[in-house]
Amino acid sequence: MISEQDQRLLLLLRQNARESVSDLARALSLSRSTVQHRIARLEASGVIRGYTLELGGDYSQNQVEAHVSIKVRQKLTARTNLALEQISQVAQLYSVSGEYDLVAIVQAQSLEALSATLDTIGNLEGVERTNSAVVLETKFRR
Repeated sequence: MISEQDQRLLLLLRQNARESVSDLARALSLSRSTVQHRIARLEASGVIRGYTLELGGDYSQNQVEAHVSIKVRQKLTARTNLALEQISQVAQLYSVSGEYDLVAIVQAQSLEALSATLDTIGNLEGVERTNSAVVLETKFRR
């Protein structure tokens, strides 16, 4: 298991894997040496295996993933999108046609963490309802 700070660090690196350690430290309200140590630990443990930022090893294989359809109050769409972007477990967010407005790809370290994230999403201002499908097995990924 990795900490919430590590999750936030991974989110920042996903957004810009070339961000300086000093800028990452400022964004996380941590010292530069602490962030540098966290990155080294994540690299050594195999959580970070590349700088297109690819999550690897046991961390990636053991993650639980769900596709979450989200119905949003139209006047609050922009605010809801920003709130979803701040949830580190939301790996991708798509605007879609049909009954639901958004589909979020949520990745968590356990079913309990996934459940907590789904609760967080469901409680966001602007979210009317959600429908989740947990991925049981990935047949292939390109």
